[in-house]
Amino acid sequence: MKFCEKLKTARLNAGLTQKALGDAVGLTKRTIINYETGSRYPRDRDVYSRLAKELGVGVNYLLTEDEEFITEAGSRYGSRGEAEARSLLDRSAALFAGGDLDDEDKLAFLLEIQQLYLESKEYAKKYAPKKHRKE
Repeated sequence: MKFCEKLKTARLNAGLTQKALGDAVGLTKRTIINYETGSRYPRDRDVYSRLAKELGVGVNYLLTEDEEFITEAGSRYGSRGEAEARSLLDRSAALFAGGDLDDEDKLAFLLEIQQLYLESKEYAKKYAPKKHRKE
């Protein structure tokens, strides 16, 4: 189950409207709508914590391995890093379509790809011109 589905289910189980949830955690109704449609994800891990607390669920329920990777890439490298991370996960998942790989091996592969992405971004940073570096 994706973050957007988990959030909506937890919100409905808690009997909250999108506006009420947004007000309770310091977000707008539009932001909650974007989260529930899957068009956006929280950039900060703190947002996951506030949502989980208000909905009475654990942070781990809302945060899966993929969302954690996307959030980390977004916080380190901005919206472009977030988009690259999402694209990387989508392309990696396509590799397994119709395959015989078990779930444990798929997870190991995806975790390794995520780690390689973050390491390569750090490595490439030292070769970027100074005017483009965020230090």
